[in-house]
Amino acid sequence: MKIVAAILVTMLVVLQYDLWIGEGSMTAAWRLDTTIETQQKENARLGARNETLAAEVNDLKSGTAAIEERARSELGMIKKDETFVQIIEDHPKSK
Repeated sequence: MKIVAAILVTMLVVLQYDLWIGEGSMTAAWRLDTTIETQQKENARLGARNETLAAEVNDLKSGTAAIEERARSELGMIKKDETFVQIIEDHPKSK
């Protein structure tokens, strides 16, 4: 009888170890839930960025206004008969 009780106690300890500490434990499941939540937030952020980029690509493909705006702001281009004016601000020198 003592051997059966010792085997049962040993099995209980092993099962409790797996539940709380081993692979597939409650701690590992909690860490996995945290990782999944973090990844879902990152996916949502990247999904929003992708939507913005897709809208920008669509604007560039469909009309000339977006292309013109980008050419003016990023490339410094001007239209025919326009005058380009660049204002340079003086910054006070540090002492």
